[in-house]
Amino acid sequence: MLGLDLTFLNWDVLSKFVLGGLRFSVQLTVVATLGGILLGTVLALMRLSGNKVLALPATIYVNGMRSIPLVMVILWFFLLVPSWVYGYLPGGMNNRAEYSAYITFIAFEAAYFSEIMRAGIQSIPRGQVFAGQALGMTYAQNMRLVVLPQAFRNMLPVLLTQTIILFQDTSLVYAIGAYDMLKGFTTAGKIYGRPEEAYLLAAVVYFAICYGLSWSVKRLQAKIAIVR
Repeated sequence: MLGLDLTFLNWDVLSKFVLGGLRFSVQLTVVATLGGILLGTVLALMRLSGNKVLALPATIYVNGMRSIPLVMVILWFFLLVPSWVYGYLPGGMNNRAEYSAYITFIAFEAAYFSEIMRAGIQSIPRGQVFAGQALGMTYAQNMRLVVLPQAFRNMLPVLLTQTIILFQDTSLVYAIGAYDMLKGFTTAGKIYGRPEEAYLLAAVVYFAICYGLSWSVKRLQAKIAIVR
């Protein structure tokens, strides 16, 4: 520990190597969260529909994704999707790793968000659902106007906590060569011959960001609990 030299990571090094990776990590987190919640809501509604044609595929998808390590899903998608597919996207093969990360994280996180959404929907008293039906609402109207608004409020702290975990998982894109924040620290450490210091500072930055977000979620949860 006495041989550590943290002075090499000045602002110029951070702006050159780390900030670009941090930007991608944040973008991946936001896109995967929004896409995962959207797809996860659809999967949750399919599982709760009572229709086996809809519920069975959704159940297989959710349980399958939750049983496979994320890094394996990332590698499978990156290696198995034909290269010509990326030719139709902006940047083409130059952004292959980034596109693979976006799609994989949305597909993977949707399984976890689906379970959160399903639990939130089931937390709404059935009496409110029956009241909506008595007013002549369809299933879609009942969900959109009565159930989901309340469910989202109940699930908000859990959704944000899952988002923090998602941000930590973005470091796994190193497996396909995407340039995230960890990759930025790793590159700087290799160039300046200080890999130990680079990984140590990366851990500190991840801790500071995730701890700050976790503290904010706890404050939000306390405010919601007071309102109730």
